[in-house]
Amino acid sequence: MRAPGPFFGKGWMMMRWFGGVAAAALLASAVPAIAAPVTDADRAMARQMLEEAIATPTAKGRGQVPVLIERFAVRLRAAGFRDDEIVSVPVEIDGEKTAGLVVRYAGRDPKAKPIAFLGHMDVVDALKENWATDPYVPTEKDGYIYGRGSTDNKAGVTALVASFIRLKKSGFVPQRDLLLAFSGDEESGMMTTRALTRHPLVARAEYALNSDAGSGQQGADGKYRFNIQAAEKTYANFVIGARNPGGHSSAPGPDNAIYDLARALVKLEGLRFPVEFNDITRIMVADLAKEKGGELGDALNRLLANPGDAAARAIAEKYPRDANILWTTCVATMLQAGNAPNALPQNANATVNCRIFPGTTVEAARARIGATIANPKLTVTVLGEGVASPVSPVNPAVFARLQKAMDATYPGVVLKPSMSSGGTDGREFRAAGIPTYGAGALALKADDGRAHGTDERVPIAAYLKQLDYWDALLRDLGSRP
Repeated sequence: MRAPGPFFGKGWMMMRWFGGVAAAALLASAVPAIAAPVTDADRAMARQMLEEAIATPTAKGRGQVPVLIERFAVRLRAAGFRDDEIVSVPVEIDGEKTAGLVVRYAGRDPKAKPIAFLGHMDVVDALKENWATDPYVPTEKDGYIYGRGSTDNKAGVTALVASFIRLKKSGFVPQRDLLLAFSGDEESGMMTTRALTRHPLVARAEYALNSDAGSGQQGADGKYRFNIQAAEKTYANFVIGARNPGGHSSAPGPDNAIYDLARALVKLEGLRFPVEFNDITRIMVADLAKEKGGELGDALNRLLANPGDAAARAIAEKYPRDANILWTTCVATMLQAGNAPNALPQNANATVNCRIFPGTTVEAARARIGATIANPKLTVTVLGEGVASPVSPVNPAVFARLQKAMDATYPGVVLKPSMSSGGTDGREFRAAGIPTYGAGALALKADDGRAHGTDERVPIAAYLKQLDYWDALLRDLGSRP
């Protein structure tokens, strides 16, 4: 899932204008759809699906993604989807069988390009002893459902499946194919994501809408802020490695792999990549400066005028959740060293996670790390591969429809463009040439951002409100060319 970040933009009132003008023109050619309000029974079904999904521990190594796919498939078949419209895309990773899922909601025009709706079924595993509740037993408390994956991203995938089921039962037939394209290892490699981009149905998609990049915030002032994610940083992991001959711990010498690595990590802590802007982030930062005000707002305005302003940067660094869109970040996240308590270490490794600003290559980031630690005895290697993802182009017609669905769900909220500091399946779809945009209506408060952490939870009311959003959006997109 994308990491938490700002939801800002500027000059996007034109989207609301476009939505009003375009709607009048396009509705003339719309095919009538059977519309009905979302019912209590619909909400009960969606909630039950969410709880079933949370109770299916789809973390890496547990082999449960295919189990969740079958649970979805049972409900989809009961709603009228044929077996050949529910396709498991199997992938084996390190001996574990997992899969992606493609669901085809068949349209009237087979020649029209489909629209894909993305989400991921897998989760980051949880340490039960650190939670107040069992992470794989959905638990209702204080208006929330607690459980691993409740926000990241099972709230997204279950709301989409529930919406497909609801529309199918209502007799709605879209003008063109609508596709669910759910990955099974977004959190650990995105191999299923890549397989999805090559699937014959998905590869034809005109564009994709990603539920994992469509959540918003409800501020302390009660106001809602949502975004349209159109870009994200490149995700890449590196390993800094130290090697020594080792020996008996009773005779330590001047060379020690752990000490060499420790000194390198102290240097890495001081690594700073330059402040950068692109068309999206310049708009985001200008709005962020206006919204935050104070010392952060002043610092951001100074950086917009002069990216090399060191004093302004020092202030911005005090607000990492806001300022992380300004530069590439690299941070040590894992350590592994030594082979026995009574032996000098022969190996010491540190994993360094980088979120790289678009336009900077993975190799350039690797070289910068090497130059920073400045020790030829150490190695810096890429773990796996980093996939750069282009910025999806501005699409006024799509944005107008997203705005219209938002108007139906949270009236008065103006969608904002964004670049995410975290990685999502959108990275692979953009790299495959499929423009991808964040879409959704899951509103979270500040203390609800617990993805990957302990006591992850989703507000029940906010989760269920998504059904209104997806119903409006799917009917709109499915009724027009």
